[in-house]
Amino acid sequence: MSSLSRYAPYIYALLRIVVGLLFAFHGSQKLLGFPGDKPPVELASMMGVAGIIELVGGLLVALGLFTRPAAFLSSGLMAVAYFMAHAPQGALPLVNQGEMAVLYCFVFLYIFFQGPGPWSLDSLRHRSTAAG
Repeated sequence: MSSLSRYAPYIYALLRIVVGLLFAFHGSQKLLGFPGDKPPVELASMMGVAGIIELVGGLLVALGLFTRPAAFLSSGLMAVAYFMAHAPQGALPLVNQGEMAVLYCFVFLYIFFQGPGPWSLDSLRHRSTAAG
């Protein structure tokens, strides 16, 4: 089992990248109507603000740039989305279709505490500032 542990940081980085990109696609769908066939939402609406956070926050998390603040904001957005949009429809995420919001909320919370990890622009930034 310990031989697999050496890959853990890289699997974490892969998780961060994939989750960030999937989240960014939610934002691009809201803001640009892509991917999908839904029309874009109005930027000045609550959904527009959520789309901006999803697109920008997701890209920042995927790139590992300002990872902790982006993950914290994204986690909070998903908590708000769950309690505003899903919880009024029932207490359980399986019943109110809020599983993705809960999952994103807790994965982003984990990323916030774990930090950027390898394959991140934050690690390159910190390495260059430590060398300079």
